[in-house]
This record gives sequence, C-alpha cells and structure tokens, in this order.
Amino acid sequence: MPRGRTIAIVSIVGVLAVGAAAGGAYYVLHTRGTPAETAQRFAAAWQAGDWTAMGAELATPRQLGAYEQQRSALAVERSSIKLGQITEGDDRARAPYTATLTLKNLGTWSYQGQIDLVVADRTWKVDWKPQTLHPSMTADATFALKTRWPDRAEITDAAGDRIDTGTVGGSVQQLVGYLDKANKKDVAKLGSSYKVGQAVGRGGLQETFQKRLAGTPDTQIQLGGKTLETIEGTEGEPVQTTLDPQVQAAAVAAVKDHDKPTSMVAIKPSTGEILAVVNNRGGFNRALDGRYPPGSTFKAVTAIGLLAAGMAPQDRVTCPMYATVGGLKIRNSDKEEFGALSLLDSFAHSCNTTFAPLAQQRLGADKLLAVAEDVGFNQSLNIGLPATKASFPKAQSDAELAAESFGQARITASPLSMASVAAAIADGTWRPPTLVPSLKQKAKERPLPEGVKEPMHEMMAAVVTKGTAKAAGLPAGTYGKTGTAEYGTGEELDTHAWFMGFKGDVAFAVVVEGGGGGGSVAAPVAAKFLKAL
Repeated sequence: MPRGRTIAIVSIVGVLAVGAAAGGAYYVLHTRGTPAETAQRFAAAWQAGDWTAMGAELATPRQLGAYEQQRSALAVERSSIKLGQITEGDDRARAPYTATLTLKNLGTWSYQGQIDLVVADRTWKVDWKPQTLHPSMTADATFALKTRWPDRAEITDAAGDRIDTGTVGGSVQQLVGYLDKANKKDVAKLGSSYKVGQAVGRGGLQETFQKRLAGTPDTQIQLGGKTLETIEGTEGEPVQTTLDPQVQAAAVAAVKDHDKPTSMVAIKPSTGEILAVVNNRGGFNRALDGRYPPGSTFKAVTAIGLLAAGMAPQDRVTCPMYATVGGLKIRNSDKEEFGALSLLDSFAHSCNTTFAPLAQQRLGADKLLAVAEDVGFNQSLNIGLPATKASFPKAQSDAELAAESFGQARITASPLSMASVAAAIADGTWRPPTLVPSLKQKAKERPLPEGVKEPMHEMMAAVVTKGTAKAAGLPAGTYGKTGTAEYGTGEELDTHAWFMGFKGDVAFAVVVEGGGGGGSVAAPVAAKFLKAL
C-alpha cells in the first residue's frame, strides 16, 4: 500500500506539471485584445485630434501628419468616425467607417473608408497606410478647397437704394464700413473658404454682416488636385437699413457747415427706426458712440418722474438764483432767477434750482433711476454696429441726485440715446432704436407712466414757444428741450450744446461738442434740419 500511494502521488504531480506548461504556452501565444477594441480606440483618437494616441495603435510607427493637414486645409471643426461591422480572418481584420467632418462655414462632408488591422507582437494593431485616411489618399497627396464666390449682396436704405457704393456721404460711410483685403486673422476667424487677399467687410455693417452679405461659395473638396465632392454655396442676403434718404440729407445739411464737431440722430417715434445718423467730422462716430453729459435735456426725464409722482404742469414752484441740496450749491445758467412760477415755465426756462430740490423731495435715487431706465438708460443696444448705451449710475448721495436731476454728475449719453428719449416722449413708449430691422433687439419696449405723455408735450412745446429755444427759429409744431452740459475742471467750465425734440413722427437729438449754450447753438441746428424736411 505505501508503494502504491507513492506512485499515485507522482502521477498527479506529473499531470499538474504538464497542465502548467500548457497554460504558460497559452498565455504566451494568445493574441491580446480584439480588433474591435483597437479600431474603437483609433477612431476615438481621430475624433479628438489626438495624433499621439492614434500612433500608439499602429503596427508600424508612422508619421500621421496627413490627418492634421486634412483638418487644417478643410477647417475641420469636428470629426465623427462611426465604425461598421468588423470582419476578421487569420490575424487580420477590416473595420469599415463613415467619417463625417464639420467644415467651418461650409457644412458637413461625409465619406467612407476602411481601417485595416493586423496582429503584431500578439496584439491587434492598425495596419496603417495613406488609404486609411481616405480611399483616394496617396503618399504625397494633400487636401485643399477650391471656391467660387457669389456676388456680394447689397446694403440699402429704407427705400431699397444702395448705400454701399462708396459714393455716399461720409456719415453713411461710417455706418456702412468698407471692403478690405482679408489677412490671416480674418481667415482664421471666418474659415478656410476665405483666402488672404480676398475682399471682406471692414468696419460698420460690412463687417458685422460679412457672412450674410458674402453668402457661401461653391466649394470643391480636392485631394491631390482631384475633386472628391462639391458643396453648393448660397447667395448673399442684402442688409436693409431704416435710413431715410430725405431725413439723412436734411440732417447732413444742418450740421455740415458747423465749425465745431456736431452730431445728430433722427428716429421715428412710432417704430424706433433710425432715420438719420450724421457727424460733421470723420473718424470717431460721436452720434452713436459719444459719451456726453446730457445736461438739461435730462430734465425731460426728471419731469416724467415728477409728473408720474403726481405733479402737474400748472403746479407752482420757485426758481431762485441758488439752491442747496445735500450740501451742493446749485445755480442756474447765467445765474438767472425767475421767482415763483409754474412747473411748466420752470421747465421752459430750464431752472436747475427748481428741479434739483424736487428730485430730492419727490423722487429720490431709486425712482429717478427707474424713470431713466424706462427711457433707455442702462439698456443694451443692438443696431448692428458699435453704439454705447446711455449710462445712469444710481445716485449715492442727495448731492449727486441733485446733479443728476439736470443731467450732470456721472450720467453719459449719445445723440442716439437722447433721440430715443425724445422719441419715447413723442409716442408714449420707449422703443430700442433700430437700424437693421432683421436684427433681434436685446431691450424690450417700455411704456411711459400713465398720464405723462400729454403734459410732457405741453411742457416741451413751451420750451420752443417761450423758453430757452424761443429764438432758435424752430418751425411751429416743434417740441423740444435744450441742454447746456458742463464738462472738464476749473472755475469756468466749458459746455456741450444740446437740443432734443420731435415734430410729427420724427424725433431727434443734436450735440455740438464744446459748443456752448443749447438754445443758442444746438437748437438752431435742429431748426435748419426741420425746415429742410
């Protein structure tokens, strides 16, 4: 028995030894992974643009610069590689794929190819060749785009007449912009269908609406000079503006001969459409981008607040030579004083010493801020080119509130902004000013407080008939408000001359930079404008 037991044990040990040897051979000879796993990793790296990760899947080390050349030449924004059913033979496999490339500004291009796989070092690897990238790829071939552009679309005024011919006046040219040769930055921004030296919009509406005006070209995707596919382009779409040629001409005539920088904007109150934008000096577009204290034109905003708070044009107020609010000593222009008078007459004579105390007593910082925002201050504008929004910071003290009540302190506005205030008073609703009707506005329409429109018309009529604009020669039926806005530092401050108002369905604002008094300088410009209409 002991001997037999020994033999049995030896036999079992021998079986175990043979099994271990067989298991070791299986481990050494077995192919690791699957062709599907390798193909998936390769496709995922291709989608991500990770050429290093792609290279790690290759059976034989290769330079994969062709993928980067394809991506760069075709302006590929995204790649989607979808694998099909993998077929497998002895140590070889094929993974069909569909590549869908999103090309900047052109759309998508799809093609089908195949990833070959092979067992190398007992691991499934990609047997890469140029055709792995594209079936028509050869060693030295490169991708390229060949384009044919449609004619550029037009920019027109409200009547449909072209204003992008280069023969329009300087103010319109500021709005339109011009065509320039594309540089490398333009091509990087717009896409590889554009080439350095190609005509592109620069400044104004030409730049804002470059893609819309240019359309897209018929584009041939080429490989080694052979066309693989043609993507059909689209015609450019015209951009129509709201500019009225007659109103624009009248505004140009009103400002062109002034010896100081003068700007004007006209708006249609019933729609918010911009009818005219003029600057008598080139370069900086003061009409849209100027940042001026609005001076006493802002009294119209304060007056809206006072009327909404329960005051009426006939209410008795006082207009002394001086008033002190929050420690700030306030005076009127030329140190005028009118004693006891109506709110209407105080507005007509532009009494700082009336409006500052009333703003402190009846409105306060919060209410004045709310009224200002109801007529466009602090509202984002979207007219198709740069336009600075009117800024009204909330007053931090009674002294600042007093200064804000007549358009000083930290308030800034452009002629565009103040024309939109005048338009709001004319119609009873503030509308975001619009130059290109197809553009969606960011700001919403805001109605004026109930019962304010008619008394505001009455008070603005008085400015023209018996107030600070009486001698300006404004035609009958004009409503307005003058402004003399101080700026700078020192004992004697320089002033910008303002006038805003409306007549019929045309509202406007004029500023003469460093011009002096609103009634004597800016209002006559408005008179010339309205008479030309």
